[in-house]
Amino acid sequence: MFEIEESKKNKKLFSKNELYIVIAFFCVVLFILLMTFFSPNYYKSSEPIELDVKHGETFSNVIDSMYAKGIIPSKTNMKIVVFIYGAEKKVKAGRYAIKNGLNYIKLVESLTNGPSEEQILVTIPEGIWQAELAKILHKDLGADSLKILELSKSRSFINSLGIDEFNLEGYLLPESYYFYPLTNEGDILRKLKNQMDKIFTPETEKRMSELKMNKHQILTLASIVDGESNYVPEFKTIAGVYYNRLKKGMPLQADPTIQYLIRGKHKNKIYYKDLEIDSRFNTYKYLGLPPAPINNPGKDAIIAALYPEQNNYLYFVSNGNGRHIFSKTIEEHEINVQHYRQWRKTQN
Repeated sequence: MFEIEESKKNKKLFSKNELYIVIAFFCVVLFILLMTFFSPNYYKSSEPIELDVKHGETFSNVIDSMYAKGIIPSKTNMKIVVFIYGAEKKVKAGRYAIKNGLNYIKLVESLTNGPSEEQILVTIPEGIWQAELAKILHKDLGADSLKILELSKSRSFINSLGIDEFNLEGYLLPESYYFYPLTNEGDILRKLKNQMDKIFTPETEKRMSELKMNKHQILTLASIVDGESNYVPEFKTIAGVYYNRLKKGMPLQADPTIQYLIRGKHKNKIYYKDLEIDSRFNTYKYLGLPPAPINNPGKDAIIAALYPEQNNYLYFVSNGNGRHIFSKTIEEHEINVQHYRQWRKTQN
């Protein structure tokens, strides 16, 4: 009995042949894994393929882009490596130059380490003139400011963006943007224009129809609103004033249109002689809206132009503290203007 128990105790889990089979199986699996994840992924191009990863973009979207560009032959294999690395939320934004022959492991490591060139954040203020926009793009991105201005008036370039106007000013949305270094001027302007297009949805198209205004007119009015104030809560009130004046056939008498004509010739001042400038942009001299936007309005000003406040105001003047005082009659307005002038004297 004791001998039988001993023989059972000493019996091995695998026989010699079975052990060889198990080892061979794991060797085959290991070989397959090595061949799958460590073998180079080759594409046809002799040059590195550029891959742009946007801020906040998921690794799944990046993998789709890589597959579409032919960088990887299998999305599943790439996803497996990403999962093993726990890299689902670790992809870094930027422009990558993917070299030919990188395996899945190297690709994941590259995308989690980040590109050699980071994107640059550029903030564009609302209500900015085109010349000032060109200066910012030159300062922050190294863009050719003259090229920016040239493209802004190039009929062929403007038409290529689907715009039938003579100037891009007013059609470029001021916001904060990420750009890659050395992005060409055409792509920069295209990006700003595409962002502006996102505001004009079927809902806003319906609203413009109700107002009997087209996109060009809305952007023109919005540019005046943006030029009048930096205080967003009164944008809709200002827009309401201009709609009231348009309905009554009154001249808009909008100071920003004069400032646009003299382009800062007198710092923060407009003289009576400026009101006599013979131009369709002079809203003291000509009725209705000016022929085009006078700056690039921001989203808040555009929304104000689309959804103005319903009021009975016809006039407004600065209160000296960055806001405005509104009035319904010329008598009230003249009193408010006198108060403003007195305030100005105290500042001098």
